[in-house]
Amino acid sequence: MTRVAAIDCGTNSIRLLVADVDPAAGTLTDLDRRMEIVRLGQGVDRTGRLAPEALDRTFAACRAYAKVIEKLGAERVRFVATSASRDAENREEFVRGVVGILGVEPEVISGEEEAEFSFIGATRELTARHAVPTPYLVLDIGGGSTEFVLGVEHAQAARSV
Repeated sequence: MTRVAAIDCGTNSIRLLVADVDPAAGTLTDLDRRMEIVRLGQGVDRTGRLAPEALDRTFAACRAYAKVIEKLGAERVRFVATSASRDAENREEFVRGVVGILGVEPEVISGEEEAEFSFIGATRELTARHAVPTPYLVLDIGGGSTEFVLGVEHAQAARSV
């Protein structure tokens, strides 16, 4: 069993999941799950930059999450960032701040990758436990982008707008 932490930093919120993963059994057991509104994307459409106060809020959440991750003893940490950090001119400032606090470089993912992750997260339980008929159409309405994803077990067609 491996203890992992995942952080999802979007335009408006940042989420943390710490879980035990058992690859042999294919199970994930949540230990801690939390979310904070940080509004990282505040003004980025207008200015093209992440605002200093938005970075401050995001880094404060990262510091709080770092304490949880350390307390629970996660062996691996993955940090994924989406629309606001993808579009910002000063995203390197964001990356440096996250690395300084958490010791892990955020992966700034594309809209297509965001769509695939959204699809897997939304449909995993539908196929595994409930046998809901396919195909699925998943809409992920975020603060900075919206993903439309069509698929069965994996995304077959996706659009991020």
